[in-house]
Amino acid sequence: MTREELVRIIKRKRSLLCVGLDTEEHLLPDRFRALHDPVRAFNHAIVEATHDLAVAYKLNLAFYEANGASGWRDLESTIAYIRSVGDCMIIADAKRGDIGNTARKYAESYFDVLECDAVTVAPYMGHDSVKPFLGRSGKWAIVLGVTSNEGAMDFQFLRVEDGPHRLFEKVMEKVQEWGTPKDTMFVVGATRPEVLRDARAMAPEHFFLVPGVGAQGGDLQAVLEQGITADGGLLINSSRGILYAGKDNEALPMARRSAAALQMIMERALAAKGVI
Repeated sequence: MTREELVRIIKRKRSLLCVGLDTEEHLLPDRFRALHDPVRAFNHAIVEATHDLAVAYKLNLAFYEANGASGWRDLESTIAYIRSVGDCMIIADAKRGDIGNTARKYAESYFDVLECDAVTVAPYMGHDSVKPFLGRSGKWAIVLGVTSNEGAMDFQFLRVEDGPHRLFEKVMEKVQEWGTPKDTMFVVGATRPEVLRDARAMAPEHFFLVPGVGAQGGDLQAVLEQGITADGGLLINSSRGILYAGKDNEALPMARRSAAALQMIMERALAAKGVI
């Protein structure tokens, strides 16, 4: 999916919503857990209920890899189903980061085999760990910029000795030398709006994948105020807040209501900024 295609989808759906499919079998309604393939059945149902509201789906690979071969089949089936229902970016949330040859094989796995549009990448090992994910038409590296977890304070906010930047700002500055706003995004967490503002100043043209809205406590309005750009510029993820919004027979209706509530707020912000 090219940047131009992504922007068209954002404008058509009037949304910046990314639904995170971090699906766990033990949290599913009984009627799904009784099925032969409960995770993929639930994922298909969530996609069916939300695909007109979402511009992207993010599959956290740990939730599938933990289930071995059956988890990989769930992953493949979910990706195929998303493709079948219409225009949505598919993000492999893998956070891979390794030396060049290994990174190349990761890129082949997610882009060529699974046919995802984007993959999250950890940049700690430097340019040769990121470059194999770049330069592919319609494919994206989503590089960890500044994250929403408590442990982000351990390293990401350390001051860099040779300049005024914190480490995450230096990372974002350097990564922009390797890729462009057409093939590179950044992960920027939602839980610190003032940091999102600083990140936007570092990368004014790049899309941000923003986790942390919903169960992690991120403020959606603050994210929109600090991060939105002339073409949207954000993919705002909600996982548990949609997947597990309701129980039993209310699971899917509540998932849709939760997604729709987020989309309505996003639509108002997009209109106010003149994006739509």
